[in-house]
Amino acid sequence: MPVEPPPTEWNLGDQDQHLPQDLIAVGADLAPGTLLAAYRSGLFPMGIGDDGRPPIGWWSPVRRGVLLPGDHRVPRSLRRSRRRFRVSTDEAFDEVVAGCADPGRDGRWITRDVARAYARLHDLGWAHSIEVWDEGEGTGETGETRGTGELVGGLYGVCTGGLFAGESMFHRATDASKVALWALVELFFADGDPRRLIDVQWQTDHLRTLGVREIGRRDYLQRLSAAQPLAIPPVWRDEPARGVGPAPA
Repeated sequence: MPVEPPPTEWNLGDQDQHLPQDLIAVGADLAPGTLLAAYRSGLFPMGIGDDGRPPIGWWSPVRRGVLLPGDHRVPRSLRRSRRRFRVSTDEAFDEVVAGCADPGRDGRWITRDVARAYARLHDLGWAHSIEVWDEGEGTGETGETRGTGELVGGLYGVCTGGLFAGESMFHRATDASKVALWALVELFFADGDPRRLIDVQWQTDHLRTLGVREIGRRDYLQRLSAAQPLAIPPVWRDEPARGVGPAPA
């Protein structure tokens, strides 16, 4: 069960829905209470210095990228490539964040301070990862997954109520990040509640092909309000980290 941290000393709830820019505020801190208050208010942090360095910017895109129940698209080629991977959740949170923060990536923004902040949220039960492993040797003679392969992709984000706020994803093998997103969709939308919401911050051409759509800020905040009372998925609410099994064929 997630542990509620001490409340933030910063006022993050008075967001002007009519501001014409994505950047809403600058400053504050990355304490667990601050981060949770931000996500619950429709904001997310990203440093505005070089490579994500301070000061911290608090963002609420005018056009928000979201994945809604029923919108996810799974290309036929992805169904085939999925068979060579094993998927888990919260088995390697720090390693997933490190993969997303790879210094060789263009546009990187995950600093050491950011990584530590989300590690604290993970320890409190609010931040979660999806891992994708290369099976390497495949499965055993009885069909069980050996799970000894290399971490080749994943994503991480924050779950509060019926919102999963995706922060970043990475891949070292073709389709690995797509498989991670597929696994997240199956886990997070499993109860079929149409109020659930996966936030990806900004839509990209790549994410559009997977079903991500853009909505306006006012629409996003209304959907966020509707999602907040929902329960966190049981795998993160009641149980320790474990594999979430294969995605459907």
